Amino acid sequence: MQNRMQLENILRRIDGRGYKAYKDIQGTYDFGNFILHIDHVQGDPFASPSRIRVVVPQKVAGFPQELYSSKPRKKGLEDFLTRQISKNIARIVKGNRGTGKSGQISVISVGQEILNRTSVLVTDSSVEARLTMGLPARGRTVLAGQAMEMFFGELPRLVEQSLVYKNLDNAALLRHVNLAEDQWVLRNKIKEIGLVAFIANGSILPRRSGVDDRPMENGAVPFKSPPELEVMVELPHAGKVWGMGIPKGITLIVGGGYHGKSTLLRAIERGVYDHIPGDGRELVVTVEDAVKIRAEDGRRVEKVDISPFINNLPNGESTRAFSTENASGSTSQAANIMEALEIGTSLLLIDEDTSATNFMIRDARMQKLVHKDSEPITPFIDRVEDLYEQLGVSTIIVVGGSGDYFDVAHRVIMMEQYVPKDVTAKAKEIAQEYRTDRKKEAVGQPIRVTHRIPIPHSLSLKGREKIKSRGLDNIQYGHTNLVLDDVEQLVDVNQTRAIGDIIRYAMENYMDGKTTLKEIIQKVHRDIEEKGLDVISPFEGLHPGDYAQPRPQEIGAAINRLRILKVKQEGTK
Repeated sequence: MQNRMQLENILRRIDGRGYKAYKDIQGTYDFGNFILHIDHVQGDPFASPSRIRVVVPQKVAGFPQELYSSKPRKKGLEDFLTRQISKNIARIVKGNRGTGKSGQISVISVGQEILNRTSVLVTDSSVEARLTMGLPARGRTVLAGQAMEMFFGELPRLVEQSLVYKNLDNAALLRHVNLAEDQWVLRNKIKEIGLVAFIANGSILPRRSGVDDRPMENGAVPFKSPPELEVMVELPHAGKVWGMGIPKGITLIVGGGYHGKSTLLRAIERGVYDHIPGDGRELVVTVEDAVKIRAEDGRRVEKVDISPFINNLPNGESTRAFSTENASGSTSQAANIMEALEIGTSLLLIDEDTSATNFMIRDARMQKLVHKDSEPITPFIDRVEDLYEQLGVSTIIVVGGSGDYFDVAHRVIMMEQYVPKDVTAKAKEIAQEYRTDRKKEAVGQPIRVTHRIPIPHSLSLKGREKIKSRGLDNIQYGHTNLVLDDVEQLVDVNQTRAIGDIIRYAMENYMDGKTTLKEIIQKVHRDIEEKGLDVISPFEGLHPGDYAQPRPQEIGAAINRLRILKVKQEGTK
């Protein structure tokens, strides 16, 4: 290990030389209060920035062990520190100084969710932060003086003010960590008492806009549970909390347009993640395996058994191993449900607005005009009870146009001027009074989940083909463009980046032509839990700081949308 004086000497020596001379600084340096690791040096000022790590010994950092004594508390602490670094970068680092990315210091971007990330790692022995640094240049000439300002001026201040406990807002830090633990406890408690979701009284559900996920500032109506659905849970730090509990089973969310139906559902779908203090949805939690389902016209489907919903196609094609390069609304929605069941879910979330109408309902009049023998689609209304009774899978549906769902619902919540009301009894009365004589189209038919086995060579990368994420919704996988626009529970670009490398890791380690997709994802998830997200990195020793952990459900969704994927169904040759 070298010291900071040796780093300074190297920088003085390479001043004014070509940019590749920066490669000489790669290595490890003792700065006294922290260790600096320069793991990768960019080859060009326009290339991806250099990767560095700072490691602060706990005897300097001084974080009490109780702040990271469990997984949820550790996640909360690491999330808080990542945000602290980001705030201090904006305050301390001057920014662009020269060509390209010169002069920038960056940490992973963060949103409203508390996620497992690789940006900060806290252990009993140290606190490690992983950053990127744009080494300064004029044209392609080393600017050593500005680099020294970054390394010896800005970086030590950033470490001192972001990673040393005594210099932080300890009350805010404790609040962040305690909230992360409360959300973890709440998510476990709702399962114990038979709920699939919980929305605390006082929650602020509306967001500022479709592109701003922060809470609405003015005019938002605080959430208040109807008395019939109100439950109390006791949390370690928040104490007794009251709110609306949605039990297992089939729940409808109804109401007029613009009264808050979809806003409530969106809060529930994001409740699979923890949220930061001040988000408004801190105590809106959902079972962690809930999956949002929608129609997805044009997506590719590979050998999915959609026969529980679609059968007897006019051309005689079997739907037990259905494939298409261009799915319709109904076939895509059927495939999305069956794929979610294959990976594993206990709760489906559906909004009528983003569903295929002919998949959701076929009313009595249409049944009389078009006989079932001529209609291959068994609508969701006729399978939603089977999903719960046969597989234990609950459903929450936003419905605005079809009262036929009153017949199958266990409870009906009406949103009226953003206030929920339990109208289950009234809905059942209406269903009795206005009978439709609609016939159920799937009586006694089992729902079987057929597992599939990826064929390894179908995902192989050739030559110099790479995997590169492009924002939240897109991964370039070799020459294949993987589009994830309709995977609505992806919330962080760094989850998308991780998914790209997870697919590569799964292909190299577990795709053997024998292991099912679900088993592959379970094995990858186990490795991440045991070894950390670093395990998926394709570059040994690089210590990536830009991953956020995705759920198994989004990993499965991404693999299923790869247009080059080939599979065989379990039990077939």
